[in-house]
Formats: sequence, structure tokens, C-alpha cells
Amino acid sequence: MNGDFIVTIEGVSKRFGPVAACDGVDLDIRRGELFALLGGSGCGKTTLLRMIAGFETPDTGRILIDGQDITGVPPHRRPVNMMFQSYALFPHMDVATNVGYGLRREGLPAGEIARRVAEALDQVRLADHGKRRPSQLSGGQRQRVALARALVKRPKLLLLDEPLAALDRKLREGTRFELVRLQEQLGLTFVMVTHDQGEAMSMASRLAVMDKGRIVQTGDPHEIYEHPRTRFVADFIGIANILPVDGGRTWLALRPEKIGLFAARPNTDHAEQGRVVEIAYEGDRSLYRVALPDGSVLLVSTANVARHPREPWPRGQEVWLGWAADAGQRLEE
Repeated sequence: MNGDFIVTIEGVSKRFGPVAACDGVDLDIRRGELFALLGGSGCGKTTLLRMIAGFETPDTGRILIDGQDITGVPPHRRPVNMMFQSYALFPHMDVATNVGYGLRREGLPAGEIARRVAEALDQVRLADHGKRRPSQLSGGQRQRVALARALVKRPKLLLLDEPLAALDRKLREGTRFELVRLQEQLGLTFVMVTHDQGEAMSMASRLAVMDKGRIVQTGDPHEIYEHPRTRFVADFIGIANILPVDGGRTWLALRPEKIGLFAARPNTDHAEQGRVVEIAYEGDRSLYRVALPDGSVLLVSTANVARHPREPWPRGQEVWLGWAADAGQRLEE
């Protein structure tokens, strides 16, 4: 057991009838990192999180936390706490009572509970909200109450199931930074499930991309984006042009921002002529669909800067595309 790893998952599988929710998963999660399980609906990420929490039991394999095999240990006896997507706050209790609920069930003295609740509320910047009811809070504040309730039990591992899904977009963006700040401040290990690649890429120190019950790639956000191993990862993370090479036997992932747009043939390793067929203006950038003579279409992304306030490449414009030899990433499958 490597002491750097707080979670080790070995050969874990879980079936629900004919469906393999998790299929031979091996994974190590490092102590003190914010780790994301990322994938689409039905990929197995939530089932894996629930098995770490103890709400599901693996059919095969084992799960170790801090070197201890906890595969058959019930949830309440694991050094883990989970924050649910719904937050699951008691509406009839005030904030402080909600946060201290788990400690009261453990039978801790009232003074100890009060001290730890105050500490947890201070950590999530809600020190003056203890007497309010959940209905008197914003969505972001309710989320922080749920987080305080999870932190108050001082787990070794905090599990977050789609933690930002219930928030509107603007609040979600601000809360990303709050969660990262808190995780770094506490030095606690967070394991987060999300289907949102933007959340995973902007928050996680490392992530695992899942598909059909398996982990298809693990790495830091830069590695996953710049060096996808498979067509699935290249297509799921960001936008990629998937180009056949070697007679269609292998594939190359070429990100839109790695391609330049030119009025004349560029002096680049690769050059293609095409015609702009669609433009998507996205504020800080524009995304072009450029049709090539063979009927294929490439996506090209260009930054929008102040010195070019008008669209330089209108729809129907003949253009040249160019990119460097090392701009693409060869894919394994």
C-alpha cells in the first residue's frame, strides 16, 4: 500500500441485472487531492462513488481507505462522508441544528457539538447564519450548509455527488472556486462525481474519465485534454477533429484552436484549402466549420481580440487551414 494513496480500488465490479455498472475498475486516489469521476449518464461514476461510501457493495474486488479494506464495512463506520446532490437538509431545523445532526446521533456532549458546528459554519463562511431555516437561504448557501454538515464529522474523505448541479450557471461558476478554496484550505481529500467536463477540468487536480463502467483514462486536466488516448476521451473532453491516418487504421485528434486560418497558403507542416460554411460567435472566440474539397468538415477556433472587432472570415469565404506536425494527438482506438 502506497502511503500517498488514501483510496485504492482493486478490480471492483458491480452489476444491476444484465447491466455492468462498474466493470473491473482499478483506481488510486491520492491523499489531499480533489479528484473527479467524469462521464456521461450511465457510465458508472455514481455507482463507484456509492461503493466508496458503502451504499452499494461490489460484486467483485475490494476498496481500501487509508490502507484498511472497507469493502464490507457499513457506511456509518467508514471514515467517509457524502454530500448529496439534493443537499437533504431538514426544513424544520435551523442551520446549526442541521449541521450538528450527525454529531447528536453519535451522542457527543452538547458543548463539543456546539464548538464543532461553529467551526464548520465558519469554514464555509456561514458563521452568522446558524439560526436561519433552509427556506431562508439561497441555493448556494444551502449547498454550503450541506457541506458544513459533511465536514463537521471530520471525515478522511469527502464524497460529492454532482455538487453544483442544483445551482444556476452564474452561481455554479462562483461556487467552483469556493469548493477548491475550501479543499485546499482543509487539505482534505475530495472525490467528486460530475457529468460536466468544465467542472472537472477547472476544479480537479486529477480526474478519471469513465465510459460503460470502465475507467478509460486518468490524469490531470492538462494531460487529459492535450493527450487523450482514445476517440471517446478526445471527443468527450472539449471539441476535437478526429482525422483518419494510415489509411484509416488509426486516428488523430486535432483541437480546433491548434488550426490557423489564413487568406493564402500558409508555411505550415500541414495545409488544406476550404470554405467557411458556419460561424458560431462565442464572445471571446469564434468557432468556424470549414468544408474541405473531399466533403469533410473541420472545426477551427480563433480568439476574438479588440483589434479585430469585425468577423474577418465571413460565411462562404475561401480560406486556407494550417497546423503544425505536432498539433495532433495519435489515438490508441
